[in-house]
Amino acid sequence: MLSKYTQKNLTWIDVEAPTKEEVEMLVEEYDIDVEVAKELTTNTYRPKVDLHEKYMYIVMHFPTTDARGKVHDQEIDFILGKDFLISVHYNTINPLHEFKKAFEVQMMLHKQALPHAGFIIVDILKELYKNATTQLEAIENKIIEIENHTFSGNESKMVTSISHLNRELLDFKQATRLHSTILKSFVSASKEFFGLGFDYHLSVIISEYEKVKTTLEANKDLLIDLRETNDSLLTSKTNDVIKILTIMNFIMLPLGLITWVFGMNTTFIFIKDMTDFYIVIGSMCLTALVMFIYFKSKKWL
Repeated sequence: MLSKYTQKNLTWIDVEAPTKEEVEMLVEEYDIDVEVAKELTTNTYRPKVDLHEKYMYIVMHFPTTDARGKVHDQEIDFILGKDFLISVHYNTINPLHEFKKAFEVQMMLHKQALPHAGFIIVDILKELYKNATTQLEAIENKIIEIENHTFSGNESKMVTSISHLNRELLDFKQATRLHSTILKSFVSASKEFFGLGFDYHLSVIISEYEKVKTTLEANKDLLIDLRETNDSLLTSKTNDVIKILTIMNFIMLPLGLITWVFGMNTTFIFIKDMTDFYIVIGSMCLTALVMFIYFKSKKWL
């Protein structure tokens, strides 16, 4: 599906799931190289910035979270000319969808025409990075929720939740791991393509990316600390259970020995009537009580 927006001297064309006919139309109208046209119809797994004579070709991947909370990366291809911008993607990307609604209004607010289409891609990238920051803030809220459950005695249940959240952060990091290199290449190519007057606007994009990077690292560190704390609480609880079971075993051993001795089928066992039986039971209880008092004095209980 192809959407075209024109304001004053600039044109933005957004294409979702491009067809062969749409790509051929773009190739003819904007003199796009055949090799670039081929890449527009398929996923490009490695981001890049290529500088051509009449345009720049930029491939970037951005993280997105689906309804199940799983993070995927979505590819966006940009063909950036001096008076046009073409964005190509293969799925619906919410920040782009929202940006479309505001684009015409935003352009109408400019009393003078923008110098070139680089300003459009700057605004788009800003929205994409702001959306990434919003997703990371949602992950941070999940971390806080897990923290509350951890200190409420639900350590064992939180092991799976922490693992799933750690996977989300790893996928997020994977989707953005090459952005620093790509942005440096984009800044360098933009200076050559648009001139030096565009530096400030490029620095805004880098600033938005740094926010994403900082928030991601902060969430990662917080989750690592939370996992270590959760593991420590689980270990402590397990040790307490093992300690209690061990003490119970020590108490039961002599009682079991007494029962075993008096259960032997021999002639010298002195239990002749109920009084003798109660004496044996009393000695067993006394033995258990003495051992309990001993363990209590040692602060093992």
